[in-house]
Amino acid sequence: MSLSATLLTASSGLQVAQASLRAVSDNIANVNTPGYVRKAVDQQPLVVDGRGMGVKINGVKRITDQYLQLASLTAASESERWGAISQYLDNAQSLFGDPGGEGFFFNRLDKVFAAFASVSDDPSSTLQRSQALSGIQDFLTEAGRINSQIVSLGDTVETQVKAGVERANSLLEEISKLNKDIQRARLGGADPTGSENIQSKLLDELAGLMNVRVSARAGGGVDIRSVEGVLLAGDRAAKLSYNSSDATPGYISAQPDGSPTSQPILVSSGELRGLMELRDVELPKLYDQMGEFVSRAVDQLNAAHNAAAAYPAPASLSGRNTGLDLPTAVNGFTGTSTIGVVNAAGALQRSVAIDFDAGTMSVNGGPGVAFTPATFLADLNGALGGAGTASFSGGALTLNAGAGNGLVIDEGTSQKTGRGFSHFFGLNDLVKTTGFTNYATGLKTTDPHGFTAGDPITLRLSYSDGRPIQEVTVNVPAAPNMSDLLASLNNAGTGVGLYGSFGLDANGVMSFTPASGLDAQLSVVTDNTERGAGGPSISELFGLGTQERSMRAGRFEISSAIYGDPTKMAVGKADLSVAVGQVAIRAGDGRGAQGIAESGETPILFQAAGSLGQVTMSVARYAAEFGGAIGRGAAAAETRQASAEAVATEANNRRQSVEGVNLDEELVNMTTYQQAFNASARMIQAASDLFEVLVNMV
Repeated sequence: MSLSATLLTASSGLQVAQASLRAVSDNIANVNTPGYVRKAVDQQPLVVDGRGMGVKINGVKRITDQYLQLASLTAASESERWGAISQYLDNAQSLFGDPGGEGFFFNRLDKVFAAFASVSDDPSSTLQRSQALSGIQDFLTEAGRINSQIVSLGDTVETQVKAGVERANSLLEEISKLNKDIQRARLGGADPTGSENIQSKLLDELAGLMNVRVSARAGGGVDIRSVEGVLLAGDRAAKLSYNSSDATPGYISAQPDGSPTSQPILVSSGELRGLMELRDVELPKLYDQMGEFVSRAVDQLNAAHNAAAAYPAPASLSGRNTGLDLPTAVNGFTGTSTIGVVNAAGALQRSVAIDFDAGTMSVNGGPGVAFTPATFLADLNGALGGAGTASFSGGALTLNAGAGNGLVIDEGTSQKTGRGFSHFFGLNDLVKTTGFTNYATGLKTTDPHGFTAGDPITLRLSYSDGRPIQEVTVNVPAAPNMSDLLASLNNAGTGVGLYGSFGLDANGVMSFTPASGLDAQLSVVTDNTERGAGGPSISELFGLGTQERSMRAGRFEISSAIYGDPTKMAVGKADLSVAVGQVAIRAGDGRGAQGIAESGETPILFQAAGSLGQVTMSVARYAAEFGGAIGRGAAAAETRQASAEAVATEANNRRQSVEGVNLDEELVNMTTYQQAFNASARMIQAASDLFEVLVNMV
């Protein structure tokens, strides 16, 4: 080898050693820098015409492990997802108060029942009655507050989702720009590791927001795709959008750069997934179950109050809006019920016994006169004679007594959807509603649906993660029966038939059942249907969609008449089996109040809501189950979050063991490269000395 070749070879070694020392120096300087990945000089033998001519630098590379990096990103996504869910479920749980404290929400209902037990012991006490009403007011106010704050949590979550999507867009844009910097550095033989480290940190942050697929590009940098393969970042970044409304679940769509359209993408993990799961699944389950619990608790109070009698009897009984026409509402009743007109002293003036099984009305124990649902109102007015009147307007039945008289009702054995005659119509409700809260309509498939033909309802079918499958607009059919309405809704071409079906249960509750294997979720986009002039829409009457159910628990208030005058509270019982002229109700009777006090222990049917399926149990038992379910849900989310965080920590530790700077190792490398530098320098010096000898010989 010539001295020139020797000098060049030694010079190459000197340069490589110098570059390696620079890399070691950078590593040591960043030993405590978060996210820094150590780097090394990739050196290769320099071969010219088959002969070794020293060493060359093939580039500066980061020491990474692609498998560990992907494992770390995946674990981070799951950790952030469950972290978000755990945080907000814990916040939601705190709204109900401390289970061991006096202010625990579910204890308030126990206090209501206890207060009515005190009323039954001293029914003439206005103070006891006022305390019972205050207990109900406290329960309803707290229920409304909790429900409103759960809904507000959903609004907060949605705001956070929007901010997260905006941040994801910024990250994708920055990652795409860094791809260009990295490729430019590699093409120019420069060190791209600085840009690669920055890009790696951005990837870690993006993975915390949403799970993505990351692949290396041949020229340097990365391609980022959604789970199903939509390109989100590469040469250019796609634009992410969050799509939602108050009535429909949210989802994220991506519009690739240069594309005129966007497409929904699957986000199955990350903070955004956790937040959307909270907004569209966990929080709706919570306020739906809250609505079911409060509505059934109120229903039991009203059932007992309708079965009781006030002294003196009220001159008028005004029912709630059933959402039905009277013939349809009356149709389907079984058993018997009696309406009594009494004077100021409680003596019976007239009684009308209604036998729904026989289809007859009997006045003062006389022979029964036939009636039909279509003639019910006219026949009832005829039976009441001059002692009272009945009217029906806006879906509500109203009874009025003649001057100086009052009204009492004996529920008897009457029943429809588990409610007596007075209870079904809400004639003597203690707690009134400002909307539809009980979705047991009593409608059968053979009943007229009553909705205006041609009115549209638009429904959206979505995947479990919120991505839309299809929107369908169904027009109310001209055919009159509920079976015809269900057939239109379930039509495979113009309805939801490809994805599931609507059905009515024995109590007239309408529900959607997704087709097997698809698990489609239903939401109501718009509903312009109307049951009669000014009547409820399909979604209002049957409680379809989260928007309708979200405020259900806050729609109750104590009867203003009773709240303003506690003496109007029904705390006694009527005996309408007595003859005309005999006393039917008495002062000092507390049997009705005792019935209200015991109503919390009566087994009733709860519809499927939240974490519980359809069950039959008492209100008190359901309160315990509901309270426990809230705690279990928050605890389960916390456990999942802790587990995911542990996996993420382990994945990061293993990744760091490969990518992180080991100070001892770097010091060894420094010594090695220093010695290599010195050796190359000595080789250059030796070659220089030999050149000098040759020059002196000439």
